[in-house]
Amino acid sequence: MREDMSPFFIAPHRFDAPEDNFAPVLDRQHELVLEPGERVLGRYLTSVAGCLLSPTGTRRQWVLPAPASVTVTDRRLAYVCLAGDLALVAGKIDATGVRHRRNVRLPRLVSGQVCWQWPSRLELRPTPSSETDGPLPEAELLVVCDALRTIQQPTLALGGQVGPVTELARLIRRTVACFRVSRPELVELAPPERDVLIRRATAAPVTGEGRVTLPGSLPVEFLSRDDYYRRPQPAGRDAVGS
Repeated sequence: MREDMSPFFIAPHRFDAPEDNFAPVLDRQHELVLEPGERVLGRYLTSVAGCLLSPTGTRRQWVLPAPASVTVTDRRLAYVCLAGDLALVAGKIDATGVRHRRNVRLPRLVSGQVCWQWPSRLELRPTPSSETDGPLPEAELLVVCDALRTIQQPTLALGGQVGPVTELARLIRRTVACFRVSRPELVELAPPERDVLIRRATAAPVTGEGRVTLPGSLPVEFLSRDDYYRRPQPAGRDAVGS
């Protein structure tokens, strides 16, 4: 596993170059290396987790142990976390232990990305405030993708104070809409879908609890077929470190 390899468990479908290797390129300061013509639109510090959404609920597959630096560009969202080990959630270690073995220390530098052709919707959810003096309201933004051959949806969860997370949700909604409308060669849109995206690019700010669909999304694939069939471990075993 490379130092900057993504822990996110989805790989690009056939529309992305195979040499992408599922992870953003970073410089020596662990900053995102931009592609030619790519523009940075915003930077945030949020908690980051990988989830699977299904009709029966949300399952966390992994969670980063410290807030990550999140960079939003006109082409993608990239995150970098520099502290501690990746915490794997109970039930996500298979019986053979091949992919997520116990007592194996993962790199302290972890990164990943979600390209704008993938998200199918955004969900903004309020979360309980922490038990500290003068708690601030918090929220969680779910960046949901559609996957092939399964009803489970790979999702990136970004959490933090309501203000910045809500601002991030609006930025992603607007940027994804502009990306898809301006790239007909990459994303094929029906006229009604194009109209929806134009409205998404100019709509009012996201507030409170909300769900926003993003037409024209491309499906993703899991890195391994085992991720489709991984069985949960018995209840009562919350999270394990690497």
